[in-house]
Amino acid sequence: MIKTRAISVAILILLAYSIVAAGNPDAKLQSMLLEIISGLAVLGIATLMYPILRPYGKYLSFSYLFLKGFEGGIMILAGVLFYIHSSSLLALREALYTVHAYIFAIPALVFYTLLYQSKLIPRWISVWGFIAALLVIVVNILELVISDPALKTLYLPIVLNEVFLAFWLIVKGFNIKP
Repeated sequence: MIKTRAISVAILILLAYSIVAAGNPDAKLQSMLLEIISGLAVLGIATLMYPILRPYGKYLSFSYLFLKGFEGGIMILAGVLFYIHSSSLLALREALYTVHAYIFAIPALVFYTLLYQSKLIPRWISVWGFIAALLVIVVNILELVISDPALKTLYLPIVLNEVFLAFWLIVKGFNIKP
């Protein structure tokens, strides 16, 4: 059961990242559907992780669930707004994705804190994820004052961490002690 949950979480992580990367801005229906599916994957990750994380921090795990739910909801709404495609709604969509970058980083910090405390995965993966999530916040702040496309490369550590985590969960699962 726990191994199945770990694999399910891993598949949803990979699905969320692959769908976001596959978006085609010229194909409105396809882009809308991909963003909605990605948002649903984010909701699924939070839903599957909540009961596993709850014993290690009731308040933190609920915060994670709530914030990931909010993040997934933003992604779904952004997909719908993209499909409608009016100039004012596209501006709202862009604003939502700006907020999304911060909303993504905050539950990621909570997630990796809980994973570190729980020892469900090796601590070095949790530390890597925590530092990478902090880097996302730094990049978001820098992008407010600096317009340099090279800043986007600083998102790479969190992407690599989460993809690595997904493969770890597929191969090793969670370290649950009876």
